[in-house]
Amino acid sequence: MSYTVLARKWRPRRFKELVGQQHVVTALVNSLATERLHHAYLFAGTRGVGKTTLARILAKALNCVNGVVAEPCGECDACIAIDEGRFLDLIEVDAASRTRVDDTRELLENVQYTPTQGRFKVYLIDEVHMLSNHSFNALLKTLEEPPPHIKFLLATTDPQKLPVTVLSRCLQFNLKRLTLGEIHAQLEKLCAEEGVVAESVGLSAIAKAADGSMRDALSLLDQAIAYGEGVVSQLCVTDMLGSIDQAHVIRLIERLAAGDGSALMNEVAQLDEQAPDYGAVLDEMMSSLQRIAVIQVVGEDDSIEGHEELSRLAPTLSAEDVQLYYQIALQGRRDLDVCRDFRSGFEMTLLRMFAFRPVSVEKSTVGPTGRSVRAKAKTTPKADPASGPADPTGPESARGRRDEESAAEVDPEEWSRLLGESDVRGAPRQLAEHCALGRRNGGRFELILGPENSHLNTDQVRGRLQDALSVQIGGRVTITVSIGQTPTSTPAQVRAAGEDERLRSARESIEGDPAVREVQSTFDAVVEADSIRPIDNDQHGHGRGSV
Repeated sequence: MSYTVLARKWRPRRFKELVGQQHVVTALVNSLATERLHHAYLFAGTRGVGKTTLARILAKALNCVNGVVAEPCGECDACIAIDEGRFLDLIEVDAASRTRVDDTRELLENVQYTPTQGRFKVYLIDEVHMLSNHSFNALLKTLEEPPPHIKFLLATTDPQKLPVTVLSRCLQFNLKRLTLGEIHAQLEKLCAEEGVVAESVGLSAIAKAADGSMRDALSLLDQAIAYGEGVVSQLCVTDMLGSIDQAHVIRLIERLAAGDGSALMNEVAQLDEQAPDYGAVLDEMMSSLQRIAVIQVVGEDDSIEGHEELSRLAPTLSAEDVQLYYQIALQGRRDLDVCRDFRSGFEMTLLRMFAFRPVSVEKSTVGPTGRSVRAKAKTTPKADPASGPADPTGPESARGRRDEESAAEVDPEEWSRLLGESDVRGAPRQLAEHCALGRRNGGRFELILGPENSHLNTDQVRGRLQDALSVQIGGRVTITVSIGQTPTSTPAQVRAAGEDERLRSARESIEGDPAVREVQSTFDAVVEADSIRPIDNDQHGHGRGSV
């Protein structure tokens, strides 16, 4: 006895058995129930979502012995004949193999004849977009005004390739890709019917690999049953698909979050022993990072595969880290094919993630030799709630009162000195340099920003500035920014004034130089003032110029 593959054995035979296309089923059932029938239907969608199956069920509903019904009985001679592919009045055509205009003309020669067995003669044209332009032209007139006993059912994976003249003559139904949950539930149901032992995680892997196609999922399930000798386990599915163990991806992200470069490279070495597809590894990393970002925004979602591990990782990464890692992984995925070897490209992508972590995780400074030096962020001990209230007469409380009472005179140069000593970069640096210090009370800075630069003051930029200064002073920093006229010069204004002074000194140096004057006198030359640039300072602090 020959074996029937699952994709054919479990092909839906009634509307109620279809999975994931309820919007199309509802429209067809209602039109059949009221007998408001169109002469041409177009079913569009990706492979394996039920286009041809839906067309066959519709053909049964049109030709069922019980009349035009919303649900075919599946037991009459017409329904059984259509299921078995021997119904004379259902003409199935593969347009991919019959693209010529002569084939179309031959197909339409018998349109005028009435049905032999059924109520309607149904033309089911699969992959209709493969027809040639001449074939479409030959079909148009019949498609628009066919005899009353003719129905056209067209199926395509690419409706964009159909002429507008054809689309306008059809009722178009767009079938959706099936979700992971829909495919997983159907696979569980079929395994129970077939008596196959299956792990839920293994079926989830098959559903994911099917990429929205139920037919692909059933074909993979057939393969997994054979591979696992009747048992569908996560291990056998992973080996069969050549997919990456999610545990490796989780460990890679953990090493990045911990900032442990040595452990990160060790994990890559262990992964390399399995000869993985590094592009697939980056795809899995991006998928996990995307789900972590969702968890950080909306909270834990039990429907997400591996949500326990991802929920554990989410608090260890900042939202900025997740976005940065995702973007670097995406760029690395694009560049992987041009690398000398895939492992080195993959390692450089991870090292790029490691190197570009925000300053709030590690502070990067430049040592006296010019080499980059990393320093861990300092932290201050928090008060222990169990130890009771602080002593109001103690030294800490006294110092706090002095700070609050003095909130003191503001040194105009204090803000510039603090920025000069810190490692603030990018947008936070730009915001800080255009602010003047209004007051400071310990770790609380009240800054004033001119109205012309108010666009620099955003919550994200201000938060990053707070993090960087917290690292610098070794304690928590709170920054408030008010818009108004700055009482003192901002660091940006001071720097601009210093550059103007150096340029003026450089011009005086060039114009007063005896050698320059001699050249001017000898050659009747003129010094172009705009070409003068300061190059350094002499021992008196005056700029020397170059032309």
